[in-house]
Amino acid sequence: QVQLVESGGGLVLFGGSLRLSCAASGSIFSVYTTGWYRQAPGKQRELVAAITSGGNINYADSVKGRFTISRDNHKNTVYLQMNSLKPEDTAVYYCNAHKMVVATSYDYWGQGTRVTVSS
Repeated sequence: QVQLVESGGGLVLFGGSLRLSCAASGSIFSVYTTGWYRQAPGKQRELVAAITSGGNINYADSVKGRFTISRDNHKNTVYLQMNSLKPEDTAVYYCNAHKMVVATSYDYWGQGTRVTVSS
């Protein structure tokens, strides 16, 4: 069982920055793809950014050039640095850890942290 705890959300003005943190319960980065998803009111949860166990990174088009995902293997923590925030970035942000074993998908989620961008 993997436990994920997010922190760092809050209220920020248009153009501002926030850094989200996701602390994992153990050394999972060598096995799991870890990422950030978000869900805005009335919308489906969507991938924001993810980093694979091998270090490959993927971003949603809407955040490329503004958000940066990174991880600290010693602290078992993955970060999402969000710059140039826009009102459309307002959502609850969730940390995710994912792996596939044969045909079985393993997914773990944090409790979410709310980000509100005010114009």
